[in-house]
Amino acid sequence: MAARLTVHDPRGYPPKVIGKRLAPRPESLDGKLVYLVDCLFDNSENFMHELEDWFGKNLPQVRTRLIQPRQSWVDDADMRAQVAREGDGAILGVGL
Repeated sequence: MAARLTVHDPRGYPPKVIGKRLAPRPESLDGKLVYLVDCLFDNSENFMHELEDWFGKNLPQVRTRLIQPRQSWVDDADMRAQVAREGDGAILGVGL
């Protein structure tokens, strides 16, 4: 007779998720400032530099600015406020 096994689900209990609308999309990025946010994951800084180079070669009329939070996994309210105040958009880089 086979022994019984107890299996625990490592996913836990999912949080309740409430959907939100996406931010409005600008008609063009020409002359706009797009923040490239390095979220401090492994290799995300390299990826953000590659993305910055891509914008420079393919969309030179778009200004980019690299930015990092103070530390990984912790909300940086000052950084978010700066991006909201000065930027027209943001791309979050979470690594490879």
